[in-house]
Amino acid sequence: MSDTTHTHEDFALHRGASGGREQGEMFRALVVDDEELYAEAIVRELERLGVRSDLAFTCHDALRRAEGQRYSVILLDHRLPDDDGIRAIPLLLARQPGATVLMMTAYQTIPNAVQAIRQGAEDYIVKETSIQPIVERVLEVQQRDSVRRAADGWQEHQRGGLLGLSAGVTLVVEQLRKAASSPDTTVLLTGETGVGKDVACRYLHQMSRPDTSPLVAVDCLALPENLAESLLFGHEKGAFTGADQTRVGAFEEARTGTLFLDEIGDMPLAIQGKLLRVLESRTFHRVGSTREISLRARVVAATNQELRTLVGEGRFRLDLFQRLSVFPITIPPLRERGDDILLLAEHFRAFFAGKLGKSIEPLSDEVSARLRAYDYPGNVRELKNIIERAVIISESGRVELHHLSPRVLVEPRREEAATIPFDFVPGLDTLGGLEQRMIRQAMKRARNVRTEAAKLLGISRYQLLRRMEKYGIKPEGEE
Repeated sequence: MSDTTHTHEDFALHRGASGGREQGEMFRALVVDDEELYAEAIVRELERLGVRSDLAFTCHDALRRAEGQRYSVILLDHRLPDDDGIRAIPLLLARQPGATVLMMTAYQTIPNAVQAIRQGAEDYIVKETSIQPIVERVLEVQQRDSVRRAADGWQEHQRGGLLGLSAGVTLVVEQLRKAASSPDTTVLLTGETGVGKDVACRYLHQMSRPDTSPLVAVDCLALPENLAESLLFGHEKGAFTGADQTRVGAFEEARTGTLFLDEIGDMPLAIQGKLLRVLESRTFHRVGSTREISLRARVVAATNQELRTLVGEGRFRLDLFQRLSVFPITIPPLRERGDDILLLAEHFRAFFAGKLGKSIEPLSDEVSARLRAYDYPGNVRELKNIIERAVIISESGRVELHHLSPRVLVEPRREEAATIPFDFVPGLDTLGGLEQRMIRQAMKRARNVRTEAAKLLGISRYQLLRRMEKYGIKPEGEE
């Protein structure tokens, strides 16, 4: 059973609300795999989702079937008896322009994943993992109006900064799916500016809330302190000077959806106590009213700051920090995601080329190498802007080096080799033991502030968190 909020039965009912099974049959899948037992297992899993499937065991058979039947999703094996599945992707899409291709493989490799994305695949699935979560998402997207989907850039929001095969992004997606199974749990998203905290919030919202539920975003940095309470909770007519009509606040506007509190570290201190009370009681009231309103939305907060440091400086309430940290998720910076950079670059190239109605070839090895070598202080947002600019100014049908931002061409990747400010004891310290001792000493020196400890070690905060998780190290007082 997947850890998404949709059960198999729920999904079939959701799709067939107006027409039962008949409505569900609008979705059809083509499974292309020469391993008969595995292919049949996939068909059974799709049937549990209410999706009818056809089988093909070769590329030739798949292309023949694609001529006479419309498919919503094509699950395509990488290695087939008569050809490479990756080469078949554009041929299948030419026959099935509205279909989503999911490449399946027993061996997960970055070059193959990049090539599959370049050829038009939506995702790259390792065979031992369940196909249910991604097929559910694909079919939910296709259920919406295609024109609206293109206008809203829905695909970009759905995949965007969460596309990748690196350990960091895989962990984030896994954590988001787990959080989705608990629809009222408060989630705290942390990470540098531009890593995609807003994309992660949208991804969580789409997995755990009904299609019609709103996602309401509030930039806490832009909240004027004198109006913050009114903007968040609303006010009654006449509640204060200038309140000439009743106003619904962000909490009430979110209804049964998601309220995204971005830059939570910059929320005015006077409002933090009120927010804490709302999260604790799950109720609030408009300014000027005593009528309690139930909080039914999920609250997701995000920050690029170290909240524990702000607590120590008296700028953030400890009790609010603890309440927000029920389910913390840290999104790694792009420079730590390896060849995810190439996957994202290809994704954005295809997205902006389609949006602008231009035919742009897949990125060359020379351009890919240059993009891979850059450090991305602005993270995924910066990469997205770089590719958008390159696609806009390209007149040759391909992205060339001179289309990239000048800083990409001149700034080398920052080396992140750790400095070891501790004495090594030959014969006593193993590599793992030395690393654990270094982490514990750095945490002690930094008074348990993880960001500061990471600086002492010469690594990123995310790398430190991963190592602490690996060795089961907790800050003093939490063990």
